[in-house]
Amino acid sequence: MHSAQPADAALSRPLSMGGDGPQVAIKECLAIKGIVTRCGSRALAEGPVADENAAVVGALLARGCHIIGTANMHELAFGVTGVNAFLGTPINAKWPDRIPGGSSSGSAALMAAGRCDFAVGTDTGGSVRMPACCCGVFGMKPTYGRISRAGAIPAESSLDCIGPFAATTEMLTKAMSLMDPGFVACPPATEFRLGRVVVSAEAEIVAAFDKALACVRAAEITLEYFEAAYEAGLVIINAEAADAFAALAHEDNGMDETVRARILAAEAGRLGADISRAEEIRRMFRSEVDRALEDCDALVLPTMPVVPPLLADAGDMRALIPLTALVRPFNLSGHPAITIPILTEDGLPAGIQLVGRIGGDEALCAIAEGLAATIDINPEAFAGDKRNGH
Repeated sequence: MHSAQPADAALSRPLSMGGDGPQVAIKECLAIKGIVTRCGSRALAEGPVADENAAVVGALLARGCHIIGTANMHELAFGVTGVNAFLGTPINAKWPDRIPGGSSSGSAALMAAGRCDFAVGTDTGGSVRMPACCCGVFGMKPTYGRISRAGAIPAESSLDCIGPFAATTEMLTKAMSLMDPGFVACPPATEFRLGRVVVSAEAEIVAAFDKALACVRAAEITLEYFEAAYEAGLVIINAEAADAFAALAHEDNGMDETVRARILAAEAGRLGADISRAEEIRRMFRSEVDRALEDCDALVLPTMPVVPPLLADAGDMRALIPLTALVRPFNLSGHPAITIPILTEDGLPAGIQLVGRIGGDEALCAIAEGLAATIDINPEAFAGDKRNGH
């Protein structure tokens, strides 16, 4: 059993909508008819109620899912810790002294606490995969554009993807089939070729990653534009956040001052930002990843280069800089990606990230199911997690 506090902070508004199918939590930035789409922000709390459901919410309701409520989030989806002064910070159920991750903090925390069958989040720079990794659950960023963003805030984004959190790969695949009408699940893959992307990570992460994949063959791959793609992703996310929220940040509306400062800094940097160069990097990196995937079925690399910081250190920007280093590049390229939870030698959360071909979401889910069933992911550490029955 979990105390009321983490559940209340993570489930920002209890609801009871839909059929008797899987129980689902919906991130606060996705419209639900009849309530205000607050995005975890006091600045939007008194806004108009939504006239209709976001497309993904409508799809879930049409398939008989039961929505249990809205999931808390890092304010305006513009932060990586999940700390929220307005609605409270969701507690990382398995590691309560560590950040839940952001921006889909509530979705990850609810999933980790066993409060729903799956949860829906959004991922602009790692905001599904990173909190999933922090909280020890599975998470997926689908191919960019695969799931309609109609009814999402911000309305416009060239990076953001709506994706699921789940306790097993089997449920992750089911969630995708419920969220995306065009998704046709494949059987778990029994044979697949992996390409291991050469990246930098802390020794404890590398050790956990190597141990988990000890029985899996993977050829090493170097992505020349990987670090440039991370930087280009930052340029674009800052520009798009400024476009979406700068006017709001100039109002006296109770917005968290840290978030306000980040938005105003993004606005100030907008003029000097080389958007055209960032878009050029996007094209080159996407082509580079596509080429790498011609010789393998999926790329594999750690989800995070470090373990999640302590909540006490959540204000230290130096501790937060690395958190999205390995996930953000694939928002820029648009490729689908899944994180599989593993543990370090000290029992702290880490993750394996799988990256698939653009549009190949079904195949990537099948590989994730096959991989999770065969690797050493220390299942005894995840209470109640059956790992597809293995």
